[in-house]
Amino acid sequence: MAVRHYTLDFNLSTAVECASVVPGLLSIFHEQELAETIHDTNGHGYLATFVGKNGRLVILRVHSHGLVTIDLQCYEEDNVAQLDNLLNSLEKKLKVILNGNIARTKKLPPLVRGAKVDRYWPTADGRLVEYDIDKVVYEEDSPYQNIKILHSKQYGNILVLDGDVNLAESDYAYTEAITGSGKENYAGKEVLILGGGDGGILAELVKHKPKMITMVEIDQKVIDGCKTHMRKTCGNILDSLRGDCYQILIEDCVPLLKKYVREGRTFDYVINDLTAIPISTSPEEDSTWEFLRLILDLSIRVLHPKGKYFTQGNSVNLTEALSLYEEQLGKLSCPVDFRKQVVCVPSYLEQWVFYTAWKK
Repeated sequence: MAVRHYTLDFNLSTAVECASVVPGLLSIFHEQELAETIHDTNGHGYLATFVGKNGRLVILRVHSHGLVTIDLQCYEEDNVAQLDNLLNSLEKKLKVILNGNIARTKKLPPLVRGAKVDRYWPTADGRLVEYDIDKVVYEEDSPYQNIKILHSKQYGNILVLDGDVNLAESDYAYTEAITGSGKENYAGKEVLILGGGDGGILAELVKHKPKMITMVEIDQKVIDGCKTHMRKTCGNILDSLRGDCYQILIEDCVPLLKKYVREGRTFDYVINDLTAIPISTSPEEDSTWEFLRLILDLSIRVLHPKGKYFTQGNSVNLTEALSLYEEQLGKLSCPVDFRKQVVCVPSYLEQWVFYTAWKK
C-alpha cells in the first residue's frame, strides 16, 4: 500500500517563539481528530506529531532559526479533497498568525512512496526526478543486471538498467550524438559497437550502408526486452542477430577486443555504448574506472589510424569525473586527441557530455 507525503514549508523573516504559533493551529488538528504528542528537541524549537484514526500522520516543527515545516503522510487511497483542505487551512491560519513575517511559502506536490510503479529516479548529479510513468512493460533479472522498461506518457518507453535511466524512445538526440551528430560518412566502413542492446545505434547506422557493423552485447535479455518494447528506437533491427551489413554477437566484449588486438584487426569507427563515466572518483568506484580504462585502451588499439572513437561521458555537472576521464585519454598506449560536445537528451533532464577521440 503506497503512502503520500505532503510538505508545507514557511521561511520566516525572523525567528518566532513556538508559543505564538502552535496554539492557533491546534483547533485545526483537533477538528481532524488528530491526537497530539509533543517531543523533546533539546532546545531546538518545537516538535509535535499528530496521528489520526485513518492512518494520517502530521509532523509540525517550529525550528529555532526561523523555519516552520509541516509534513503530512497518509495512505494513497485517502480523500485527496480532505487532505487539500487540511493543508490549505494550515497555510491560511499560519499566514494570519505570522502576520507578515513570512519570507517564502513552499508547498510541493506529494511524494508517493512504496507505489507499485516507481516514478522517481535520480539524475546523474543527484537530483530527484519524478517521471510520468504509468506502467512497467518489461522487467527481468539477467545474470548481469536488473532490466526494466517503463512507459512514460511524455517520453515513450524507457529502458532502465540497475536503476539508471539508459534511453527512452524520445532520445534520438543520444543516438545522434554518439554516432557523430550526422557529420560522419559510414558508407562502406567497418564499425564496432560495444553494448548498444537497445538497438538504437545499430538501427541508425544500417541506414548509411556500411560495409559491416559488429555489435557486441553481453545481455540477451536487454535485446529481448527492447526488440518487443522499444521498437520506436530499434525498429525491427533486433529481430535477427544477422543482416546484410551487420552481426550481433552475444558475448563479453573484453575477450573479443583482446582477440582483435592480437589479430591486428581494425575498425573505421568504434562506438562505446557500454557505460557512462562513473559519477564518483571515490575508491568504491575503482572497479568501474578500471573497466572503463581497459575498454578505452583496447578500443583505441583496434581503431584504424584514421578512424574515430565515440562514447558518452556523463552529466555536464560532474566536472571532477569528466576531468578524470579526460586525464585517462592522455594516458593511453596510443596517443589521442579528443573533442566533446554537450547535448540535451530529453528523458535525462540534464545536459549530457559526449566524446570523440582519434589517434594522433
